[in-house]
Amino acid sequence: MLLRRTACLSLLISLVLATTAHAVTVGREQDIADLKLGQRVQVDDGTCPAGQVKEVRGAKMTEKGVARTAACVPRYGPKAR
Repeated sequence: MLLRRTACLSLLISLVLATTAHAVTVGREQDIADLKLGQRVQVDDGTCPAGQVKEVRGAKMTEKGVARTAACVPRYGPKAR
C-alpha cells in the first residue's frame, strides 16, 4: 500500500514538472511581454538555420529588469502553425 501511494505521488509530481517545463513558442521576439528570470521562450522568426529555433532566456537581473540572451537551439518535434 505504501509503495503504491509513493509511486502515485512521484508520478503526479513528474507530470506537474513536465507540464511547467514546456517552452512557449512565439512568432516574433517583440511578442514576449514579460520575461521572467530563468524563463525560456522559443522564437520562430526565421533567423536561425534550418532545424533550429531561437531561444530567448531571462539571463540575469539588472537595474532595468531582466537581461535577455538569445541562442539558436535544435528544434524538437513538428513545427506548429
